Amino acid sequence: MLQTGGKASRHSLLLPSSQAYKSQGRRGLAGSGESEARRGNKKLHNQGKATRTGNFQANNLRTKETCEKRCLFVFMHLERKTDSATMPVNIHINSPNVKYTDTHIEAKYSYQTTSVHQEGNKLTVTPRTTEMTFRTERHVPSLGVMLVGWGGNNGTTVTAAVLANKLGLTWRTKNGEKKANYYGSLLQSSTVCLGSGLENEVNVPFRDLLPMVHPNDIVFDGWDISSMDLGRAMERAQVLDWSLQEQLRPHMSCLKPRPSIYIPEFIAANQESRADNVLTGTMQEQMDQIRADIRDFKQSSGVDKVIVLWTANTERFCEIILGVNDTARNLLAAIQSGAAEVSPSTLFAVASILEGCAYINGSPQNTFTPGVVELATHRSVFIGGDDFKSGQTKIKSVLVDFLVSAGIKPTSIVSYNHLGNNDGKNLSAPQQFRSKEISKSNVVDDMVQSNPILYQPGEKPDHCVVIKYVPYVGDSKRAMDEYTSEIMMGGLNTIALHNTCEDSLLASPIILDLVILTELCQRVTVKPQGEEDFQSFHSILALLSFLCKAPLVPSGTPVVNAFFQQRASIENIMRACLGLPPQNHMLLEHKLQRNFLTPHVAYSNNDVATLRKAALAKGQHVPVPLTNGIYAHESDTACAM
Repeated sequence: MLQTGGKASRHSLLLPSSQAYKSQGRRGLAGSGESEARRGNKKLHNQGKATRTGNFQANNLRTKETCEKRCLFVFMHLERKTDSATMPVNIHINSPNVKYTDTHIEAKYSYQTTSVHQEGNKLTVTPRTTEMTFRTERHVPSLGVMLVGWGGNNGTTVTAAVLANKLGLTWRTKNGEKKANYYGSLLQSSTVCLGSGLENEVNVPFRDLLPMVHPNDIVFDGWDISSMDLGRAMERAQVLDWSLQEQLRPHMSCLKPRPSIYIPEFIAANQESRADNVLTGTMQEQMDQIRADIRDFKQSSGVDKVIVLWTANTERFCEIILGVNDTARNLLAAIQSGAAEVSPSTLFAVASILEGCAYINGSPQNTFTPGVVELATHRSVFIGGDDFKSGQTKIKSVLVDFLVSAGIKPTSIVSYNHLGNNDGKNLSAPQQFRSKEISKSNVVDDMVQSNPILYQPGEKPDHCVVIKYVPYVGDSKRAMDEYTSEIMMGGLNTIALHNTCEDSLLASPIILDLVILTELCQRVTVKPQGEEDFQSFHSILALLSFLCKAPLVPSGTPVVNAFFQQRASIENIMRACLGLPPQNHMLLEHKLQRNFLTPHVAYSNNDVATLRKAALAKGQHVPVPLTNGIYAHESDTACAM
């Protein structure tokens, strides 16, 4: 660790100051090999454009020491800042069905479903109950996240956001002082109801339901076809306020993406000018290098797990070709031979799966060809996607759900977007736009199909999606929507929305939720009654659907896009891990003439707790008995009665 002068402040021990960076000319952190690698990459790229081959070994000039100084210094030597608003609430379930050990939380759970049999107009409904045991590992591992497209708007923004939160940064804007936060994150900034107190419901942060990784503890690394360091890339993105960028630049400038896979046929031609940091060699050699990068990062960082996430350019759709990408065996052979219909995102997915790392696709292309899915399933590795659900589509999944559930019939949905970031530039090419159009257009299908009163079989609303590239607006995407619906007696209702979406600031918390939720699912196993062994979730991690425009689900599984159903699925599965029933919102104890619930008494140090008011804000917890046998108190610990 760096130290300046005879005495070291807390930060000077943990972080180099901007002056320290200047005095070392960055060479003290990145090493002289970095600039040599960059020059070598550019030279190899120019030589390899025509042949797409070359000396594979020559491109891998970065040393292990350089990698450690580039990435690990920043993330591993920062002390996480906490305040009372972020202190965890420890939840303990007071139930004979829940057992705590040093290693696991084990909960017995009754999973209730209904089976429906139809004969003509007669429906026979049969309730079913399946006894299950959920087992959750309590140890939270250290997590490394490797981003494909690390130097893009999303990659730089999520990295900067984690650093800003970890450092507890504040900055001035024309609207006053701002403080780093994780607004927009389901897990970090939304709450769930545990139960009812004497006066009010008790809500706790989503992140505190189960032991899970905190974003501040994630270590980042990744690849990009652009060699620009993350400090300059952050400036190029024009997402964060300048005064915040100035504080982050010393830490971001030493982060440099690894060379990435570049196959021009899959992204827009206008991306060629950015491609100065690319791998050469055969397709197999490039994929092998990605695997080596994953191993190098895991070893040098010391993290327990690595998750790889694609946040790079939208690719065109791949053709599904028999003998090429239809099976795992054929796909691996196609990579070996350099087949044309294997995209960069598929190569990253295969490399991740072969290294045993979960892979998440944040873009709309069909990365997960049948061969990739089969490979992931055979190796029991999680995959998830597709395409971050952040702005316009998230609003659509809420609004159409509301309209159809209210008995109103949407008949026309027209969505127009214009944006000026590199994503918009890439999407200005027809083939790449088509990938996005498909992912955005299918979001209403399950909601329409749920109401046969409004829609006949095969009937859908007219649905049109338009995306235009307007450089001036940058990352501040404009989304304009018009929803036309039929209402009672031939009437029409039109809702027009104008939504300004700070694109990368909406996507970044989704990236964090995706990797944290994926890691949590790796520690949860389930044993249905009658089975001897515990099983994990399916390799296609459908629980991520809430965060994706085009949810990837196992074959034969219903595709759910409705916002509230997706959120309830995550919440209720986490409740099941604690042996708690699903949140049903019935509140019968408040709807009948007389309250039928037996009052509970909370004991603290053998005395009856007398304080009645619960304040769950900023960690100030006052003891209060709860009807579900849990109470929170001043030390942020929930104790069993």
